[in-house]
Amino acid sequence: MSLTEPDPWGRYSDEEPAARIVRPYTITAGRTKSTVELPMEATLRLQPSAREREWGSDLQGRIVEVCDNKSVAEVSAAVKMPIGVVRVLLGDLVEQGHVGVQATLNDSSSHDERLDLIERTLRGLRAF
Repeated sequence: MSLTEPDPWGRYSDEEPAARIVRPYTITAGRTKSTVELPMEATLRLQPSAREREWGSDLQGRIVEVCDNKSVAEVSAAVKMPIGVVRVLLGDLVEQGHVGVQATLNDSSSHDERLDLIERTLRGLRAF
């Protein structure tokens, strides 16, 4: 059999095996929305309870590892997962008291505050 001819199962021998795909809804137990409002630009703070706990290497553990002083969008980029999935899991961590959310922009925020937030978010995303 040559490299360009399929084997008996229809695969080509020079191809890499296909990666397993885990659907996002399996990671979030079918949830598509967080119970906590988490804008993409919201800055996250790791709480003392999260530092005291031993986290595994699963997605939630990876999120905890990178989320301190980062925005929701930056965390999503760092763990290479869709922002919707990250928002749901971060919402769980906020409800459990492991992650805090700093207030973001509001109606009275100045133009400079808005511009500063956009620039910080872009810098953080470029870092990944």
